[in-house]
Amino acid sequence: MAASPRILIVEDDPGIREYLELGLEFEGFEVSSAGVASEALRLFETNPPDIVILDVMLPGSDGFHVLENMRLRSRLPVLMLTAKDALEDRVRGLTLGADDYLVKPFAFPELVARLRAVLRRTRPDLKEVLTYSDISVDLRSREAFRAGMLLELRPRTFDLLEFLLRYPERTLSKEVLLDGVWGQEFLGDENVVEVYVGYLRRALGDPPIVHTVRSAGYLLKVRQE
Repeated sequence: MAASPRILIVEDDPGIREYLELGLEFEGFEVSSAGVASEALRLFETNPPDIVILDVMLPGSDGFHVLENMRLRSRLPVLMLTAKDALEDRVRGLTLGADDYLVKPFAFPELVARLRAVLRRTRPDLKEVLTYSDISVDLRSREAFRAGMLLELRPRTFDLLEFLLRYPERTLSKEVLLDGVWGQEFLGDENVVEVYVGYLRRALGDPPIVHTVRSAGYLLKVRQE
Protein backbone atom coordinates (compact mmCIF):
# COMPACT_ATOMS: atom_id res chain seq x y z
CA MET A 1 0.00 0.00 0.00
CA ALA A 2 1.06 3.63 -0.40
CA ALA A 3 2.67 5.72 2.26
CA SER A 4 0.07 8.12 3.60
CA PRO A 5 0.97 11.81 3.73
CA ARG A 6 -1.53 13.70 5.88
CA ILE A 7 -3.55 16.35 4.07
CA LEU A 8 -5.90 19.01 5.44
CA ILE A 9 -8.66 20.20 3.09
CA VAL A 10 -10.13 23.63 3.90
CA GLU A 11 -13.18 24.07 1.65
CA ASP A 12 -16.61 25.47 2.54
CA ASP A 13 -18.54 23.79 -0.31
CA PRO A 14 -19.69 20.39 1.09
CA GLY A 15 -19.89 18.80 -2.36
CA ILE A 16 -16.36 19.80 -3.36
CA ARG A 17 -15.04 18.90 0.09
CA GLU A 18 -16.52 15.39 -0.06
CA TYR A 19 -15.28 14.93 -3.63
CA LEU A 20 -11.75 15.86 -2.56
CA GLU A 21 -11.90 13.71 0.57
CA LEU A 22 -12.95 10.59 -1.34
CA GLY A 23 -10.59 11.20 -4.24
CA LEU A 24 -7.53 11.92 -2.11
CA GLU A 25 -8.17 8.99 0.23
CA PHE A 26 -8.34 6.82 -2.88
CA GLU A 27 -4.98 8.29 -3.94
CA GLY A 28 -3.41 7.19 -0.67
CA PHE A 29 -3.58 10.36 1.44
CA GLU A 30 -4.73 10.46 5.05
CA VAL A 31 -7.40 13.18 4.94
CA SER A 32 -8.96 15.60 7.42
CA SER A 33 -11.15 18.53 6.43
CA ALA A 34 -12.77 21.74 7.61
CA GLY A 35 -15.37 24.09 6.20
CA VAL A 36 -14.57 27.23 8.21
CA ALA A 37 -11.40 29.05 9.24
CA SER A 38 -11.65 28.36 12.98
CA GLU A 39 -11.94 24.59 12.50
CA ALA A 40 -9.12 24.64 9.95
CA LEU A 41 -6.76 26.36 12.37
CA ARG A 42 -7.77 24.01 15.20
CA LEU A 43 -6.99 20.94 13.07
CA PHE A 44 -3.78 22.55 11.84
CA GLU A 45 -2.56 22.91 15.43
CA THR A 46 -3.88 19.68 16.99
CA ASN A 47 -3.07 17.30 14.12
CA PRO A 48 -0.51 19.01 11.88
CA PRO A 49 -0.83 17.83 8.26
CA ASP A 50 1.96 17.34 5.76
CA ILE A 51 0.21 19.64 3.26
CA VAL A 52 -2.89 21.86 3.14
CA ILE A 53 -5.41 22.53 0.37
CA LEU A 54 -6.84 25.95 1.21
CA ASP A 55 -9.82 27.55 -0.51
CA VAL A 56 -9.76 31.35 -0.64
CA MET A 57 -13.52 31.87 -0.44
CA LEU A 58 -14.43 30.86 3.13
CA PRO A 59 -17.27 32.22 5.28
CA GLY A 60 -16.07 34.75 7.83
CA SER A 61 -12.27 34.83 7.68
CA ASP A 62 -11.11 34.17 4.12
CA GLY A 63 -8.35 31.85 3.02
CA PHE A 64 -5.77 34.61 2.97
CA HIS A 65 -6.39 35.25 6.68
CA VAL A 66 -6.10 31.51 7.38
CA LEU A 67 -2.84 31.37 5.42
CA GLU A 68 -1.41 34.30 7.40
CA ASN A 69 -2.26 32.52 10.67
CA MET A 70 -0.76 29.25 9.45
CA ARG A 71 2.45 30.99 8.44
CA LEU A 72 2.80 32.44 11.95
CA ARG A 73 2.93 28.85 13.23
CA SER A 74 4.57 26.76 10.52
CA ARG A 75 6.10 26.49 7.05
CA LEU A 76 4.06 23.42 6.16
CA PRO A 77 3.23 23.52 2.43
CA VAL A 78 -0.05 25.08 1.31
CA LEU A 79 -1.78 24.80 -2.07
CA MET A 80 -4.44 27.48 -2.54
CA LEU A 81 -7.65 26.60 -4.36
CA THR A 82 -10.05 29.28 -5.57
CA ALA A 83 -12.66 30.21 -8.13
CA LYS A 84 -10.97 33.57 -8.59
CA ASP A 85 -8.51 33.81 -11.45
CA ALA A 86 -7.47 37.43 -11.07
CA LEU A 87 -3.71 37.97 -11.17
CA GLU A 88 -3.77 39.99 -7.94
CA ASP A 89 -5.29 37.05 -6.02
CA ARG A 90 -2.59 34.68 -7.24
CA VAL A 91 0.11 37.20 -6.38
CA ARG A 92 -1.37 37.83 -2.93
CA GLY A 93 -1.54 34.12 -2.10
CA LEU A 94 2.03 33.47 -3.21
CA THR A 95 3.28 36.59 -1.43
CA LEU A 96 1.69 35.41 1.82
CA GLY A 97 3.52 32.11 1.52
CA ALA A 98 1.40 29.72 -0.54
CA ASP A 99 3.51 27.06 -2.26
CA ASP A 100 1.21 26.62 -5.26
CA TYR A 101 -2.08 27.89 -6.63
CA LEU A 102 -4.86 26.13 -8.57
CA VAL A 103 -7.94 27.79 -10.04
CA LYS A 104 -11.40 26.20 -10.08
CA PRO A 105 -12.64 24.39 -12.04
CA PHE A 106 -9.67 22.05 -11.94
CA ALA A 107 -8.84 18.59 -13.22
CA PHE A 108 -8.42 16.21 -10.30
CA PRO A 109 -5.31 14.49 -11.76
CA GLU A 110 -3.64 17.91 -12.02
CA LEU A 111 -4.46 18.63 -8.38
CA VAL A 112 -2.91 15.32 -7.29
CA ALA A 113 0.15 15.91 -9.45
CA ARG A 114 0.63 19.39 -7.98
CA LEU A 115 0.23 18.10 -4.42
CA ARG A 116 2.88 15.45 -4.96
CA ALA A 117 5.20 17.92 -6.67
CA VAL A 118 4.89 20.36 -3.75
CA LEU A 119 5.56 17.56 -1.26
CA ARG A 120 8.66 16.45 -3.15
CA ARG A 121 9.94 20.03 -3.19
CA THR A 122 9.07 21.10 0.34
CA ARG A 123 9.03 17.89 2.40
CA PRO A 124 12.11 15.86 1.42
CA ASP A 125 11.83 14.11 4.79
CA LEU A 126 8.66 12.33 3.69
CA LYS A 127 9.14 8.89 2.21
CA GLU A 128 7.28 8.08 -0.99
CA VAL A 129 7.18 4.31 -1.15
CA LEU A 130 4.48 2.08 -2.62
CA THR A 131 4.37 -1.56 -1.57
CA TYR A 132 2.27 -4.61 -2.35
CA SER A 133 3.22 -8.16 -1.44
CA ASP A 134 6.98 -8.45 -2.10
CA ILE A 135 7.05 -5.47 -4.52
CA SER A 136 8.14 -2.00 -3.46
CA VAL A 137 8.72 1.19 -5.41
CA ASP A 138 10.66 4.22 -4.17
CA LEU A 139 9.12 7.17 -6.00
CA ARG A 140 11.96 9.56 -5.15
CA SER A 141 14.81 7.41 -6.44
CA ARG A 142 12.58 5.71 -9.06
CA GLU A 143 13.83 2.31 -7.97
CA ALA A 144 11.65 -0.79 -7.91
CA PHE A 145 12.29 -4.03 -6.04
CA ARG A 146 10.80 -7.49 -5.86
CA ALA A 147 11.76 -9.73 -2.96
CA GLY A 148 14.56 -7.25 -2.26
CA MET A 149 16.04 -7.50 -5.75
CA LEU A 150 16.41 -4.33 -7.83
CA LEU A 151 14.35 -4.45 -11.03
CA GLU A 152 15.63 -3.11 -14.34
CA LEU A 153 12.70 -1.10 -15.69
CA ARG A 154 12.31 1.32 -18.58
CA PRO A 155 10.87 4.69 -17.46
CA ARG A 156 7.41 3.97 -18.86
CA THR A 157 7.41 0.46 -17.40
CA PHE A 158 8.24 1.98 -14.01
CA ASP A 159 5.28 4.38 -14.44
CA LEU A 160 3.01 1.43 -15.25
CA LEU A 161 4.12 -0.46 -12.14
CA GLU A 162 3.60 2.66 -10.01
CA PHE A 163 0.04 3.06 -11.33
CA LEU A 164 -0.81 -0.60 -10.70
CA LEU A 165 0.59 -0.33 -7.17
CA ARG A 166 -1.70 2.60 -6.46
CA TYR A 167 -4.72 0.40 -7.24
CA PRO A 168 -3.80 -3.16 -6.20
CA GLU A 169 -6.41 -5.92 -6.50
CA ARG A 170 -8.50 -3.76 -8.83
CA THR A 171 -9.09 -4.59 -12.47
CA LEU A 172 -7.93 -1.64 -14.59
CA SER A 173 -8.97 -1.36 -18.23
CA LYS A 174 -6.58 -0.50 -21.04
CA GLU A 175 -8.29 2.88 -21.30
CA VAL A 176 -7.73 3.65 -17.61
CA LEU A 177 -4.09 2.58 -17.83
CA LEU A 178 -3.56 4.56 -21.01
CA ASP A 179 -4.94 7.74 -19.42
CA GLY A 180 -3.17 7.19 -16.10
CA VAL A 181 0.26 6.25 -17.44
CA TRP A 182 0.51 7.81 -20.90
CA GLY A 183 -1.87 10.75 -20.35
CA GLN A 184 -5.05 11.84 -22.07
CA GLU A 185 -3.06 13.60 -24.78
CA PHE A 186 -1.49 10.33 -25.98
CA LEU A 187 -2.59 9.65 -29.56
CA GLY A 188 -1.11 6.19 -30.03
CA ASP A 189 -2.81 2.81 -30.10
CA GLU A 190 -4.10 1.39 -26.81
CA ASN A 191 -2.27 -1.87 -27.61
CA VAL A 192 0.86 -0.13 -26.28
CA VAL A 193 -0.53 -1.05 -22.85
CA GLU A 194 -0.34 -4.76 -23.71
CA VAL A 195 3.26 -4.35 -24.88
CA TYR A 196 4.37 -2.65 -21.66
CA VAL A 197 2.47 -5.11 -19.47
CA GLY A 198 4.59 -7.76 -21.19
CA TYR A 199 7.78 -5.84 -20.36
CA LEU A 200 6.64 -5.50 -16.75
CA ARG A 201 5.77 -9.17 -16.37
CA ARG A 202 9.18 -10.22 -17.64
CA ALA A 203 10.91 -7.82 -15.26
CA LEU A 204 8.86 -9.01 -12.27
CA GLY A 205 9.43 -12.68 -12.98
CA ASP A 206 7.71 -15.49 -11.08
CA PRO A 207 5.35 -16.03 -9.45
CA PRO A 208 3.08 -14.05 -11.82
CA ILE A 209 1.42 -11.10 -10.13
CA VAL A 210 0.06 -9.02 -13.05
CA HIS A 211 -2.91 -10.90 -14.50
CA THR A 212 -5.09 -10.43 -17.57
CA VAL A 213 -8.83 -10.25 -16.86
CA ARG A 214 -10.51 -11.26 -20.10
CA SER A 215 -12.38 -8.39 -21.79
CA ALA A 216 -11.79 -6.18 -18.73
CA GLY A 217 -8.12 -5.27 -18.31
CA TYR A 218 -5.27 -6.07 -15.94
CA LEU A 219 -5.06 -6.90 -12.27
CA LEU A 220 -2.18 -6.69 -9.77
CA LYS A 221 -2.92 -9.43 -7.25
CA VAL A 222 -1.30 -12.28 -5.38
CA ARG A 223 -3.23 -15.41 -6.30
CA GLN A 224 -3.17 -18.38 -3.97
CA GLU A 225 -2.36 -21.69 -5.61
